[in-house]
This record gives sequence, C-alpha cells and structure tokens, in this order.
Amino acid sequence: MAEIVGNFALLPTAIRRTIQRMPPRRVVVVVYPDIQSLDVTGPVEVFSMGGREVNAGAYRFEIVAATSEPVTTSSGLRLEVDAAITDVRGPIDTLIVSGGEGVAAAIGEERLVEGIRRLAAKSRRVTSVCSGAFLLAEAGLLDGRRATTHWSVCDALAQRYPRVTVDADPIFVRDGNVATSAGVTAGMDLALALLEDDLGRDVALAVARRLVLFLRRPGTQSQFSAQLAGQLAERDPLRDAQRHIAEHPDADLSVPVLARRVGMSERNFARCFRDEVGMTPARYVEQVRVETARRLLEETADGVDAIAGRAGFGTAETMRRTFLRHLRTSPNDYRRRFRSAA
Repeated sequence: MAEIVGNFALLPTAIRRTIQRMPPRRVVVVVYPDIQSLDVTGPVEVFSMGGREVNAGAYRFEIVAATSEPVTTSSGLRLEVDAAITDVRGPIDTLIVSGGEGVAAAIGEERLVEGIRRLAAKSRRVTSVCSGAFLLAEAGLLDGRRATTHWSVCDALAQRYPRVTVDADPIFVRDGNVATSAGVTAGMDLALALLEDDLGRDVALAVARRLVLFLRRPGTQSQFSAQLAGQLAERDPLRDAQRHIAEHPDADLSVPVLARRVGMSERNFARCFRDEVGMTPARYVEQVRVETARRLLEETADGVDAIAGRAGFGTAETMRRTFLRHLRTSPNDYRRRFRSAA
C-alpha cells in the first residue's frame, strides 16, 4: 500500500499542489431500470479512487435517471438517484451513460433521451459503457462518429443507427469529446484512460494497481478472442483440446493430432467440436493464432518472423496472408497502427 500511495508523493511538488487546488470535476452518471451495476460502479470507483490518491475530492458524482425514484439494476441492487435528469443544471465535466439489459426500453424513454442530449451539450466529454452507446446514438450524439459497444450487439447498433461508424473490435473508441467502450469492464479501462488525462499517469497507475487492473489496455486492444468468438465446449475432452490450443499455438494442432490427444476418432472429434464450439477445429486454431500474434505484436518488440513462429504460423508470409484475410491489414501495419493509437 505504501508503494501505491507513494506514486502521487513522487510527483513534483508544483504538480501535486496544482492537482490539489483544482475544483472537483463533476461526473454525472445516467441510469435506468435493469442497468448493469458494474457499468455504473466500475468507472465511478476508478475516478473516486483517483481522487483519493491525490488527497483531494477531485471528482464529485451524481446519479440521474428519468425520475428521482431509486433504480433497480439487473442484478437486483437498488441505486439511489440524486435527481431526475430534467432537473440537472450547470456545466458537467464527464457524462457517463451506462449500459445494461434495460437499454431496449430506455431508448424509447423520450424524457431520458432528450435529457442525455441536453446534458451532453453541457459536458466537457461524453462517454458510454457497453450498450449505453445505444442511448448516445438515439440522442444523435454518435452521428458521423466512430463508436463501439459490447461485441454481441455491435451489429444491432450498426443496423439501427447507420450514421454511426461501428467498430466492433476495440475495447474503447475516442472520437473528439465522445468516447464509447465495449462490455462492462472495458468501461473501467476507458475510465483509467480519462483519469490519466486528468491527473497523470502516476495517479492512474496507482489506481490500476490497487484495483488489480492493467494500465492501461489501449483502446485499440481487441475485445475479441477466440474463446469469446466461439464458446466453451461442454465435454471435458473438448475443453482440454481448447486449453491445449490456447497454451500451445505453435504446436501441431491438426485434427488427427488433437483427436488422438483427447482419445476420440478424427470424425467424431471434428463433428463434436463444431457442434459444441460453434466453429471447426481449423477455424478455431487459426483464430487463436491470430489472437496470439496480435498480442505479441502489441506487447513485444519481437520481429515478425519470430512472432510467426511463436504463434504457430510457421512463416511470416503465412501470417501476413492470414492477417490480411482476418484483419485486412498486414502484421507490420497492425503494429504501427496499434502503437500510434496507443
């Protein structure tokens, strides 16, 4: 704990005093029935802990909804509401629109949508967590912008709001003063990025360490993985095969080898794997290898040839062709883009 607190203490005295003298930043969080509780508490905890790290009330929070009545989340927790959205006055530093199962009903709540539109005009920055992007889009705040949301509803967002450029891959997207994040915990990644903007990297690092989070997953990092794109098999032998693929992408992962490993015939293994995972073994292996290569390109300085070997592609040319097919970019261009955005 002393090491965590000490990060702020190591800042130059002039910077510490400047941060401590700053007036509290007003953070307004929009909620509605059947909201995902972590979409609210996750970002709030990041900002709140950052404020405590600088020994000052750097942030002041308000929970608002269509009415001032308490809101019940999808998990059954009740959230007290500070004010009805129509009663909120004055400038706002950060507007956060949370997501959850209730968003389908919420986008039909004219008072809530109009309130979000009005508050956005008073806000220095506007953000959404998970499916909260639907409310920003309904309010017209994403028109002509790039945005993301939870991977499972990206297609629905794009179809309902064709003026929004939906990017299904990143964990968060920042377009001007509007930022949208992917599912649930990605809202905390976005909050850490905003906290770093406000109070500096040392404060954000201290918060990330205390919350046992990465500092910080760049917004360009993918919210997809082969494990999410597919699904976990029901049978133990198939789950063992999935674990083996993830842990040894550079091994021989052909159907004959995997089938022998789990004690199944090749035909039965391929059929059962496709039925339970939702894709063929070959496609699953390829997605794991792409995911592995992306991570190595993002996190290491290893050359493309070395990464191709570690990820199981064998040659850099094979990896390049696979990247072009899956990501429409080469490994070298992917690394340049990722590091530029990061």
